[in-house]
Amino acid sequence: QVQLVESGGGLVQPGGSLRLSCVVSGGTLRGHYVTWFRQASGKEREFVAAFSRDSRPYYTEAVKGRFTLSGNSAKTAVYLQMNSLKPEDTAVYYCAADRNIILSSMTLARNYDNWGQGTQVTVSS
Repeated sequence: QVQLVESGGGLVQPGGSLRLSCVVSGGTLRGHYVTWFRQASGKEREFVAAFSRDSRPYYTEAVKGRFTLSGNSAKTAVYLQMNSLKPEDTAVYYCAADRNIILSSMTLARNYDNWGQGTQVTVSS
């Protein structure tokens, strides 16, 4: 199975940008849904964005137009470019991947088998 490591988080002013990376070892992300979740303090983990198996991007409404998914050609990394950041984007961001996800379950964190350890994003003035 794949192992995932997130990086790129940090402290940023409102309106600023960060680029998160999800890098895989132990294989590639070929055949996987690759999904970003976030979990704010005291809240449940929520869906942010995902690549389907054919790399079609999906975004939660709260980040549409601000966040953009991309990946490398080797399918060993997925990136989340986050622009126009807001305080409500503050959370630990997690990368998850799973070969068995179907579209109807894409947004449900409990269905993913492979997780990174998370990277903290804090948006504050």
